[in-house]
Amino acid sequence: MKNKLFINVFRVLTILGVWFLICDCLYAQEMPPRPVSISLERNLSFGAFSQSMGGGSVIVYSSGSRTSTGNILLVNLGYMYYPALFKLEGNPGTVVHFMAGPDAILYGNHGGTMTMKLGESEPLSPFILSSSPNGAILVFIGGTLVVGNPLANPPGNYSGSFIVMFLQE
Repeated sequence: MKNKLFINVFRVLTILGVWFLICDCLYAQEMPPRPVSISLERNLSFGAFSQSMGGGSVIVYSSGSRTSTGNILLVNLGYMYYPALFKLEGNPGTVVHFMAGPDAILYGNHGGTMTMKLGESEPLSPFILSSSPNGAILVFIGGTLVVGNPLANPPGNYSGSFIVMFLQE
């Protein structure tokens, strides 16, 4: 009886051992998603420009270039222009979507308001957090500033805040 029990246990262990060697379908549980950490590294800046009676717009692209439309003259008076820069960190391989918030209102220090619309992100949305340490990625976001005539938008410094959303899958 003992011998028969030993043989049956040995058969079961042998079958299980062979099954574990053959089957490579056992996986550990996936790491739970870590919320993406977002930090603003640099604000969006449109630099210096001059407008005439017709107004127009100033566009800063996520690539870092700048252009204008309408009756806007871009000038270089030591005021830098650049896209907003965000640093995102999370689990490598996390898919993130960029979503621009509503248009922002910028207020002038000598009166007047301008409307700012956010542009596309670079890299284009959706993007994947890299396999670099901490799954960090830099995201550049440009925008368009709608400029009226000098009566509505007197020369000066304009500032305000804007909303961006990064949605994690």
